[in-house]
Amino acid sequence: MTRHPLCLTMGEPAGIGAEIAAKAWHRLRAAGPVFFFIGDPVSVQDAPVALIETPEQAAEAFSQGLPVLPLSLPVVPQPGRPNPANAAAVIAAIETAVRLCLDGRASGVVTNPIQKSVLTGAGFRHPGHTEFLGELAGRGVPPVMLLACPGLRVVPVTVHAALADAIRSLTTDLIIEHGRIVADALRQDFGIARPRIVVAGLNPHAGEAGTMGREDIEIVAPAIAALREAGIDARGPLPADTLFTPRARAAYDCALCMYHDQALIPIKTLDMDGGVNVTLGLRIVRTSPDHGTALDIAGSGQADPGSLIAALHLAADIATSRSRDHRP
Repeated sequence: MTRHPLCLTMGEPAGIGAEIAAKAWHRLRAAGPVFFFIGDPVSVQDAPVALIETPEQAAEAFSQGLPVLPLSLPVVPQPGRPNPANAAAVIAAIETAVRLCLDGRASGVVTNPIQKSVLTGAGFRHPGHTEFLGELAGRGVPPVMLLACPGLRVVPVTVHAALADAIRSLTTDLIIEHGRIVADALRQDFGIARPRIVVAGLNPHAGEAGTMGREDIEIVAPAIAALREAGIDARGPLPADTLFTPRARAAYDCALCMYHDQALIPIKTLDMDGGVNVTLGLRIVRTSPDHGTALDIAGSGQADPGSLIAALHLAADIATSRSRDHRP
């Protein structure tokens, strides 16, 4: 177990963040990991609240109630109806969590989902959490999104972009950069001494020797060669349509995918409720449930906390692995 608690940000106040935080506390109160919620205490309806003034108080309070480091909202949230007036508080919760981790008072950040359209309307200039966290706590490399569930880890090289734009932006250097960051994270954060990385082809059948596009020959294959020259066990490009079978998954530790859906479809098919989003390339530990704000069911009591619980467990595991490794 980590010495310090985890921070859980409130995310979009009109979404399911407070509900799944309360449900996660009920399931974890006996065995942990210990975490505290940064947000408005009034929004927590389904668990006793233990107000805290510092992260250090979370461990003692955890068995009695969900520890809440209070951050008041200017407008009372209405389930399913985001209000731009609360956007600044949402951003402040993220900034507070990162600062506490950088100061060594929390072991990691777990972020509840945000409603990016609302934040953008309030002047937020980042595409999402990942890029914002890279600015707040980056290590000089672009932050990389890894999705994990039992039995599979995937990384999309291009993320939130139209498919045509993703293909245009794919470069050999971009694949190399992601491969190096992933290999380092698998060693540091997941305790895998000799990481095995497979690289999916961009085109059907990995281009089939150039008959279905030359990107896999001219862009992807040179990146794999460079990674191998750097001592990284990288293989491919391999056809994505056979890369995620049970037999195939047993032969690698992470799949490097060329675009968003190539990575996210298999992991959400395998474990929609237990998938976790991990940001690599930061000075802090950051995980997140692999789902959105679920505005359509907010306030109904139907939200499943499974992915949040998995995110809390994985954040604690990564923090423990880093503490053994003694690296930021």
